[in-house]
Amino acid sequence: MSADTADLTKVDSAVSGLSSSPTEEKKGHRRASSSAAGVYNINDLEKEGKELQIAKETQKLNWKLNTSPATLDEKDTLKKFLTTPPVKKIDLHFPLGLEVTARNLKGVTIKDALDAIHKQFKKKADDELELPVLAGFEWDKEISWTSLIVHQKLEGAVSGGGKKKAKKDKNEE
Repeated sequence: MSADTADLTKVDSAVSGLSSSPTEEKKGHRRASSSAAGVYNINDLEKEGKELQIAKETQKLNWKLNTSPATLDEKDTLKKFLTTPPVKKIDLHFPLGLEVTARNLKGVTIKDALDAIHKQFKKKADDELELPVLAGFEWDKEISWTSLIVHQKLEGAVSGGGKKKAKKDKNEE
């Protein structure tokens, strides 16, 4: 038996100096990141001190959180970037503490943000939601550079602002 094991060690690839792992050869062929040019990491923007602008279109959507973003009529609005400059991911912080993250390596769009929010609320009934309609997003660098605050409202339709003014005028007389 000892003669058999001596023969085996000579045939063993590790002994003869050959590489046994094929992964060493493939290291140079790693696929590049699929992120688009001009799309930033939010942490890099914070280090550079670049400020974010949020797309104004989000305030006019009147979108119910528990309905799919695909039901919105403004399809072109959904394709727009949520922030300028575009970022790979951003946290969306709700006032009651819930936080969701919208991600897209080619730049987070309004649809990506709505999809992330919808994922959290799709199983909720209308009467379970205190404020069921998206009012918009707010970026406050004092609170958190890397997240947006989500604002919600009760009604989807624009409430009559003129009536409120009329009541104030009556009170002044």
